[in-house]
Amino acid sequence: MTSVLGRETARPITPHSILVAQLQQTLKLAEENNIPVEILNSLRQGVQLAAGLDPYLDDYTTPESSALTALAQKTSIEDWSKRFSDGETVRQLEQEMLSGHLEGQTLKMFVHITKAKRVLEVGMFTGYSALAMAEALPSDGQLIGCEVDPYVAEFAQACFNESAHGDKIVVEVAPALETLHKLATRNEVFDLIFIDADKKEYVDYFQIILDSNLLTPDGLICVDNTLLQGQVYLPPEQRSANGEAIAQFNRVVATDPRVEQVLLPIRDGITLIRRVV
Repeated sequence: MTSVLGRETARPITPHSILVAQLQQTLKLAEENNIPVEILNSLRQGVQLAAGLDPYLDDYTTPESSALTALAQKTSIEDWSKRFSDGETVRQLEQEMLSGHLEGQTLKMFVHITKAKRVLEVGMFTGYSALAMAEALPSDGQLIGCEVDPYVAEFAQACFNESAHGDKIVVEVAPALETLHKLATRNEVFDLIFIDADKKEYVDYFQIILDSNLLTPDGLICVDNTLLQGQVYLPPEQRSANGEAIAQFNRVVATDPRVEQVLLPIRDGITLIRRVV
């Protein structure tokens, strides 16, 4: 794996990684309970097939830059629980919130493909996805990152300062909805918008972007976590508040005649949205 967040130690947070963990646990239980050998062999083959996918995707995706590796490393060793208990961050954060290698390179590819010059990121955390996209921007391109937490914004800015592409990034420290309204008032427009902030506000972000014309006519909206650990397609009683919020967001997008969309099973789900009306 090209990211410093190891395969073996990462907590399962995506539908696929959770499935792998459950299959591995099921296999262990089967081995301990004298299950017939043909069932064990079938389970072992299932575990092998499922567990090999994510590492293979990483191995055959272009490696991340040294600046992204350093940012991921710095994020992984930070004591986020202590930062929150000490009052340095406004909310509990965790290293798994980092977009990571596969998603970062996917977003970087979208910037290249769309030839975007102006990018808006709604929800930045420590800036992995922001820096990945900035690496694909032309020298006169710009990315505006919305981050509610001053500590995290400062953390990310320090990482950006170590990259040759960091000067393309401008960080706006405020609640995302407040920043979106401010950008709309300034009549700003963006070629690509990446949403990865408060899940309960996803519908509001989406509506403001479309209603305020923050997206260029041929622009692309990318939305993260639209599978949210599989909760969106599990029975409603198995959903957290965030899971229900994302399920509602997916329904809103799917029934909005102004857009068309495709939901990709990359990491925790990425939905691509383009405006057609």
